[in-house]
Parts: sequence; C-alpha cells; structure tokens
Amino acid sequence: MTGEKFNLISFTGKMKVLHASWIAFFITFLVWFNHAPLMQAIAGTLGLSSQEIKTLLILNVALTIPARVIIGALTDRFGPRLVYSVLLAVSSIPCFMFAFADTFLQAAIARFALGFVGAGFVIGIRMVSEWFPANELGTAEGIYGGWGNFGSAAAAISLPTVALLFGGDEGWRYAIASTGAICLFYSVIYYRTVRNTPEGSTYFKPKQVGGMEVTSKGDLIFLLIMKVPMYAALALLTWKLSPSNIDMLSSTVSYGMYIGLVFLYIFDSYKVIQVNKNLFKEPVPEIHQYKFKQVAVLNILYFATFGSELAVVSMLPLFFSEVFALDMVYAGLLASAYAFMNLMSRPGGGWISDRCGRKKTLLILTAGLAVGYLCMGLVDGTWPLWLAVAAAMACSFFVQAGEGAVFAAVPLIKRRLTGQIAGMTGAYGNVGAVTYLTVLSFVDYQTFFFVIAGTAVVGFITLLFMEEPKGQMAEVNEDGTVELITVS
Repeated sequence: MTGEKFNLISFTGKMKVLHASWIAFFITFLVWFNHAPLMQAIAGTLGLSSQEIKTLLILNVALTIPARVIIGALTDRFGPRLVYSVLLAVSSIPCFMFAFADTFLQAAIARFALGFVGAGFVIGIRMVSEWFPANELGTAEGIYGGWGNFGSAAAAISLPTVALLFGGDEGWRYAIASTGAICLFYSVIYYRTVRNTPEGSTYFKPKQVGGMEVTSKGDLIFLLIMKVPMYAALALLTWKLSPSNIDMLSSTVSYGMYIGLVFLYIFDSYKVIQVNKNLFKEPVPEIHQYKFKQVAVLNILYFATFGSELAVVSMLPLFFSEVFALDMVYAGLLASAYAFMNLMSRPGGGWISDRCGRKKTLLILTAGLAVGYLCMGLVDGTWPLWLAVAAAMACSFFVQAGEGAVFAAVPLIKRRLTGQIAGMTGAYGNVGAVTYLTVLSFVDYQTFFFVIAGTAVVGFITLLFMEEPKGQMAEVNEDGTVELITVS
C-alpha cells in the first residue's frame, strides 16, 4: 500500500493505477455491449430474424460465467497487469470478427467469444486491492466498478453517431471495429502504465492452481455446492438455445451439452479436491484460515444486485413503453436513468462501506433493494410517469450501491485468492441475470419485480451470517515470513 492521499484529480501512484484500471474496465464494457445500440442496423445487413437477434443477446453473456472464474484464477497466478493486457488484446479479435461478419453463424461465433471480455471486471478488483488500504478500498473499488460499468451506456450514446459518421447501411461495422481498435491499443497502454503492486510490496499467489483453496473440510463441501448454480445457469442457457425454445441447437447437441456440463462439474470438483487434499491430512493453522461462508454470502448478494441490474436494464425500456404507452425512443431515454446512476451510486456504496462498516452497509442497502423492487412491482399505468421513473432511480441506487458494497468486502477475505473470489462472485451476478431473464419469459412485469424483491430478502437473511471483516489477514512471503494485512 502507498501512504499518499486519496485524490481523484491525481494521476500518479495509486491514483494512476485506479484511473488506468477503470478505463480498462470501461473499454471492456464498451466492447461487450457495442452491438446493443446498433442491433437494428446489424439485423438489416445480415437479414436476421427476431429469434436470431435474441440468440445473439443470449450468446453475448453465455461465456462470461465460466470466463470470470477462469480469469480470476489467472489473475491470482500471473498478476492483473499481464492478464488485463492480454484479455484486452485477445478480445479485439472476435470484436473485429463480429464487425465484418457476413452470416448469422459468423456473428454468433464472434458474439459468443466476446462473452470473455465481460470477465475483465474481476482483474481490476485484484489490482485495486493491491494499491489501496482497507479504509479507502470500498471507495476505490466503487469508482473502478461504477465508472467502468458506464462503458455500456457510453456505447449506447456514442456508437450510433459513429456509425452515421462512417455513413451507409454498413456504418455499424466500422463503429464496432473502432471499439476493437481501442481495445487493442489500450492493451499496450495498460501494460506500460501500471504495475501489480507498489514498490516493495509482495504479490501473493495461490499455493496451487486448478481450484480455489479453502481451509476446512466443511468449507470444501460448501464450495462444491456453491459451484452448482453456475453450471445450472449454463444448462439453462443451453435449454434456451434448444428446440424447446429458440431452436438454435439440435436435440442431439443440446443433450450432448447437458452431459458435457455434468462431466465438467465432476472434473472441476476433482480439481478442487486435489488442490485441497491437504485438508484430509492435517488442519490449516488458524492464522491462515478464512471462512468460505463470507464468499457464499457475497455471491448471493451479487446475484441479487448485479444480476438484477443486467436483467432490468434489458427490459426497462419495454416496460415503460408498454405500461405507459410511450414510443420506444422516449422509453429508452427514461430507462437510461437507471444505468446512469452507476456513476455515483456504486462509488457511493463503497464509500459508505468504508465509513460505516461492511456488514451494516450491506444490510441497509439490501433492505432498500428489497423495498425498491417491491415498489417497482406495484407500478402500473395509473401511476404518474415521473413517480415511476423516480421509483426506478431510487431502486437503482440501492442496486448499484449494493454492488459497490459487495466488492468493498471481497478483497478483505483472503488476499492471494482475491481474483478467484472476485471471479466467483462476479459469475454469480451473471447467474442472477440468466435466472431473472428466464423468469421474465414466463411471468408478467409485476411478478418479475416481486421475484427479485424476494431474492433480496433471501440475501438479507444470509447476510446475517456474515462476519464483519476485522483485524488482520495473514499471507506468507516467498522467504517464509508472515505478513499481516490490515482489513479494518
């Protein structure tokens, strides 16, 4: 850690790393959602049906669930500087492929591969945690997440104009390709700008690779159970692509993928057990122990916060359009207020967490989340439009401040595993989005909001079992000495 003051207008030391990292995250979201505002033009050029458009939207998030877990492990092993730079450079390739695709199949393959860029978020979580002390960590992580997350809104605002500047029916191709060029260019900038740790600090790595380390046999079983929803979400995505839904995959391929997911879970479980086999021989010294329940609680909370954000952003324009009989352009502008809240809400949640405590902040924000979505479920055509928009923005504050508070706690569990913990928690956000959007396909808008409110209540109950991070956590230097890292 460095002793310099927290100064947002500074571009040296730890502040330089924070600015460089949120810009990297901003670019990943710019690329990840570059298709959304141009989908009408893309569909016209490629002759896509409504089912094919829905398929592209699903494929865009499908790979992000396993990608966040994988990227988290790679970050812990090789360091955020290298992993973020490589991710940005490699992600430019499917971005260019999508920009110049001539068929639906080419576009679908490129969009599926681009799901990997959505994993960039977890890299910066580890990077920021290396540079900021515990009393500033929530604010720093909130700025990283909130300002970076704005990349999706920036895509919606800027890319249609860029497409018009290039002109013609295929201006969208050059608009999307420009984001790939930015991604490739910034990969070099990031690598040359940052370092993994401050001068003289140690970058702690996991003792083994291949699975997350836990420190008790009970936690090992808990970890294996918590992995099930991630595979279930991938099975749910397979079902959406099967003949039972949009019919992109044949029955044979669908069943093959189901079987493949079962075997992949078995293999994943085997690797986790191998990494933690020492637990069956001798107990982990108390100084090195951590409680996996801390991770599980944050997973569930991110399921409800970021999962609901992704789902609501996808449906809110249509909700305003249908409930209040608005044209889609006006409805889209009103709905954009929900995403704009990210700029202040997520840093605000981290800042409050730094000053009021991790658990207390999460309890208040999760309760607000439940009440907010309960109110959204009561919105109907009899409400004044301004009141419905105000309810959506208030709900958005609790959602995004809650996200900031979750990741104010993630780096305080076990330093050398921060990437893997962030990866798993981040993946649960995508699991939440898949779950909520699937629910929406079966129920009306009001029930959809009530379901989210219900999961927020579940999150509040599980939060009661979380322990406030306090004292110090221990990590071992390469020379065998123990370093104590303050977490409160």
